[in-house]
Amino acid sequence: MADDSSAQNHTIWPLAKFYFQVDGLAGGVGNYFAEVSGLDTETEVIEYRHGNSENFSTIKMPGLRKVGNVTLKKGIFVKDNKFWDWFNAIKMNTPKRQTVVIKLLDESGAPTMTWTLNNAWPTKITGTDLKADGNEVAIETLELAYETLSIANG
Repeated sequence: MADDSSAQNHTIWPLAKFYFQVDGLAGGVGNYFAEVSGLDTETEVIEYRHGNSENFSTIKMPGLRKVGNVTLKKGIFVKDNKFWDWFNAIKMNTPKRQTVVIKLLDESGAPTMTWTLNNAWPTKITGTDLKADGNEVAIETLELAYETLSIANG
């Protein structure tokens, strides 16, 4: 007999990733992003073997936690230099740090998942590529370094 999915819970679905918002960037840059990537964290592995171990192998223990950089892509708008202004405000060892909040939204616009990047600052900006025969939107890329990542639901 074929599965008519009547036993399935119709309220549980994977979240769509196209409806999101970014808050907290310098200069009030907000919700106009085409792509966000790099929301990752990892724990370094420490291999250890104590001197009187009977096993001729190491054990693996968790070490320091580290995060990667987050990349934000957005269209270039006339007279919108907020990324460049934030990047140019960096002087030797004195970046202007921000708390950046990335929210995945549901159909009604309410946040379902939130990633908070603490002490974020721009480490790289890439302007658009230019092509005489192209018809794409001009996209600039901002790469953010940050210290810690926290995730909240709902």
